[in-house]
Amino acid sequence: MKLIDNIAGFNAIAGAVLSVGRYRKTIDAAKAAGDFDREREEIIKATNEWGSKVVKYFEADVNVINPENMPLSGPVVYICNHQSYADILTFFYVIRNHQVSFIAKDALGKIPVFGGWILKTRGICIHRGDARASLQTINEGVGYLKQGFSLVIFPEGTRSRSSQMGEFKPGSFKLATKARVPIVPVTIDGGYKTFEEHGVMTKGAHIDFMVHPAIETAGLSRQELAELPKKVEDIVRGGLEDILAGKYSKTE
Repeated sequence: MKLIDNIAGFNAIAGAVLSVGRYRKTIDAAKAAGDFDREREEIIKATNEWGSKVVKYFEADVNVINPENMPLSGPVVYICNHQSYADILTFFYVIRNHQVSFIAKDALGKIPVFGGWILKTRGICIHRGDARASLQTINEGVGYLKQGFSLVIFPEGTRSRSSQMGEFKPGSFKLATKARVPIVPVTIDGGYKTFEEHGVMTKGAHIDFMVHPAIETAGLSRQELAELPKKVEDIVRGGLEDILAGKYSKTE
């Protein structure tokens, strides 16, 4: 039964990706022309449609907390805890008017259809355990940020598969500090209920998506840069604790 349910869910996700295939040519054309504004516009159209279709299929109840903190323009680096594969599609669904792409593990880049679109939207796949490759990934990400593209990174380095949260890896923050762009902390809870909780794709999950105020990285002192990873981790962790304590209810 699990196999059947998972095949149906994967087909829904793949179908949603295939349905936005018409944006491939417009994204590629804008990229080839060096028209980054147009490229971002086309990426937004594709990822919004993709995220909306998947969220609708899974009948997910997404509660956006503090939407006024969502940036209206970029580039920024979103720093977020990581519970599930659903986190990526939740970002696509919630961030409606702002381009977002991801720093993802290389295994995701190998998933048929899905992996290709991560790269198509200016995402980057990172090779774990390879210091040289990781540095190259950071430099590539800095280049994207300087071109005006925004990125999401999950500093835990892996999915928690629960409402627990691991420690953030400080090296992840170099992406924002080297590019001197703002960091937008985000707290997510509940996405693991779509798959990781029982190993089967499940409908009807409640997902909280909390957006925290942006933190400027330009002009920070050496001491402030050293303290930045813990500062952001504490913000994200504090948001998770508040959500789990029932402080926030569904917004209308």
